[in-house]
Amino acid sequence: MTMTAGWYLRRLSRMQPREVGGRVGDAVRRRRWRSARPDCPEVTGARFTAVLPAGTIAAIPPDAAKRLVAEADRLMYGHAEYFGVVRDDLTDPDWWCDPKTGRRAPWGYAFDVPYRNEDAVGDIKQIWELSRHQYLTVLAAAYAVTGQERYAERVAAHLRSWWSANPPLRGVHWISGIELGIRLLSWVWVRRLLDGWPGAAGLFEGNPVALNQIWHHQRWLAAFPSRGSSANNHVIAEAAGQLAGACAFGWFPSSARWRAGALRSLEQQLRANTFDSGLNRELATEYHGLVLELGLAAVAEADAADVPVPAPIRQVLLRMTDALAAVVDGRLRPPRQGDADDGHGLVVDGTGTDRWTSLLATGDAVFGRLAWWPEVTGTDVRTPLIAALIRPYAKNDTAPVPARPASRPAHFADAGMTILRSPRESSRGEIWCRCDGGPHGFLSIAAHAHADALSVEVRHDGVDVLADPGTFCYHGQPEWRQYFRSTLGHNTLRLDGTDQSVSGGPFLWTRQARSRVLAAETSRWCAEHDGYQPSVHRRQVELTAESGDVRIVDEVRGPRRDVQLAFHLGPAITADLAGDQAVLTWTRDGEDRSAVLDLPGQLDWRAHRGESDPPLGWYSAGFGRKEPATTLVGSGFADGTQGFTTVLRFHG
Repeated sequence: MTMTAGWYLRRLSRMQPREVGGRVGDAVRRRRWRSARPDCPEVTGARFTAVLPAGTIAAIPPDAAKRLVAEADRLMYGHAEYFGVVRDDLTDPDWWCDPKTGRRAPWGYAFDVPYRNEDAVGDIKQIWELSRHQYLTVLAAAYAVTGQERYAERVAAHLRSWWSANPPLRGVHWISGIELGIRLLSWVWVRRLLDGWPGAAGLFEGNPVALNQIWHHQRWLAAFPSRGSSANNHVIAEAAGQLAGACAFGWFPSSARWRAGALRSLEQQLRANTFDSGLNRELATEYHGLVLELGLAAVAEADAADVPVPAPIRQVLLRMTDALAAVVDGRLRPPRQGDADDGHGLVVDGTGTDRWTSLLATGDAVFGRLAWWPEVTGTDVRTPLIAALIRPYAKNDTAPVPARPASRPAHFADAGMTILRSPRESSRGEIWCRCDGGPHGFLSIAAHAHADALSVEVRHDGVDVLADPGTFCYHGQPEWRQYFRSTLGHNTLRLDGTDQSVSGGPFLWTRQARSRVLAAETSRWCAEHDGYQPSVHRRQVELTAESGDVRIVDEVRGPRRDVQLAFHLGPAITADLAGDQAVLTWTRDGEDRSAVLDLPGQLDWRAHRGESDPPLGWYSAGFGRKEPATTLVGSGFADGTQGFTTVLRFHG
């Protein structure tokens, strides 16, 4: 997708003068760096001291270690899958090739590469993902667990290959700060996990090529931080990577300055990116997970280096952990909200390790679980590694432990999120319902927001019944990007065939609907938004604890308008639509389950599944993947005289 002149004007209109000035300075610096590429200062006597405490590897649960080694063996055979694309070329990867399109990114000065243009570069996410080197942290962890040098030797070969193919400021891997930050964090963990290997020092601190790469990564991150309207999860990754590098690889004259700057940025940006309730301000759940992972990894590096961590950093991470524990369903699945691109901060686990279970386990180890937290029974590799480095919260003399929720929060007023759920002991199983009455994303561009005001998600024992369809893609397929972030692509109401909020590009909203929550009780929620002025869409949701019924009432206050009401069913749900009633069936844990969806009779209802022209009836379980799923759409008119009532009734 090539950005047009109109896009640049719209993007500029969302910036404040200070941000414009900063970007002008960045442009000048990039031009100067084109011809001025200083060499890394000479380093003598460097030693890596940020090692794991004795006994850490032995504390890894055997089943987690088994999954890790199985994944490492797949990688050793060259097999991996990224964003729905299966690869078998990882024994000797081409760092510049997109396996999806077969295109290779052009060579040249990094800031000249048109990375948004898939015709010229390929799918940039596919190219960048491998070079985050998180598969190398998996191989390094397998070495630490097994002692088998073949894993370490493969890591060393791939790092030397990458460093040779990607000299500083040349090519596609020197464009984006989030990529440099995550890659630098990966290198720190690779060095740590390979510490017992005889070749580790010669690969890193004894290797001038490695020192040059590490120095240039940190110099880049210090020079080009994400700014203003772009200071979202990217700036957290940049600060975390910079801090990790400056703590663990603190061998350079600028290391102390880089370390101090990264700590200041991390404190400021974690606070800016997080509501007081603990939810991430982007209101995109996967980015909540990414930021939490990055923050925990950054604190681990500071503690390992005995660098004092400002109290607000730990406090924000604690609030984020408690918020995550509060919003997950009974199967430890959080809401599916906003953009999701499968991004991780640190990967040392094999396939089959659940991300959210792992994060809650780490939160328990670092902060301690509260009585209302859900039980966490899964195991992982990352938790014992991170917990071994982080100073116990109660013993941290710079950060008094803040008050934590005495009971499980259900309403997050600042984020506009409410979770309605049936009692755990209900004979009908857990019914979990997320109601969205929050802001439209974060910062002026709301980059990762969807036009989903007043949308709902409903799950039964962890199965998506009324589902958020997900994200699927960012670049290269604009019609699919538009669909998955559209109003019609969510469980809410659309007027006159338009979105509630106006998109100005794949990561830009030029007009944003404003929502406000009118009531948030144990079993009832009500909110409205102004995205269809002069009309107002108001929605009320009630969950009846005794029966498990979910009742949704939509009102459109204002002049007569065309209306479409959409309900997206999860991929496991089969729907039999007859008139204004749909019988829903699915299987969970070998048992047949069912429900009835009574739909508003004023509307004409049709079922859509797997349609492509235009897209409708899809579910994306992860970035780059989509599968057909049933969407029920009711069409008609709203004239302000009556509401549209939908009732979802679960059978016992």
